[in-house]
Amino acid sequence: MEDFTFYFGLGWQHIVSFDAMDHILFLLALTAIYLLQNKKQVLILVTAFTIGHSLTLALSTYDIIRLNSKWVEFLIPLTIVLTAGFNFFQKDFQPKSLRINYLLALSFGLIHGMGFANTIRMMLANSQTIAFPLLSFNLGLEAGQIIIVSVILSLAFIFISKLGFPRKLWVWLLSGIAFIMGIYFCLSRMPF
Repeated sequence: MEDFTFYFGLGWQHIVSFDAMDHILFLLALTAIYLLQNKKQVLILVTAFTIGHSLTLALSTYDIIRLNSKWVEFLIPLTIVLTAGFNFFQKDFQPKSLRINYLLALSFGLIHGMGFANTIRMMLANSQTIAFPLLSFNLGLEAGQIIIVSVILSLAFIFISKLGFPRKLWVWLLSGIAFIMGIYFCLSRMPF
């Protein structure tokens, strides 16, 4: 149980701490187009992200894949920029027209997982099995993501449904914040 608590906490901190701003911005960009009634689609999105994230962690722990950390640190905010930029071109915010977001979440989860791969590889190097620690870590990550997207969806509900804020303007506002911060992080992490 002690291992579960440790790795769950590590996953939780990986997503909810101030150091996880890139993950939070990605979730902001990814969920900016959804409303509270789309919670099922959003849960699938964050789970797709977690699956991609955990796949990369597992593959890197077994040293099957490895990417230069400077490139990873650049690619992570680039996923934020691309996701936020994609939102500006959406004409229809209906779930059926947003199915590509599942692929984006899964694919970009692979990249985000590389950002933590070196750290978790060191921690799991002495373990006999990575399955339980990786599962515990990802449950913590998933729980943190659910909290963050719940806050985003709740704010969308308040601003759009209760205060009458135009939905398109809401999407553009959140996406704009994520886009600008993503550009800033990209420029500050240029690998060349």
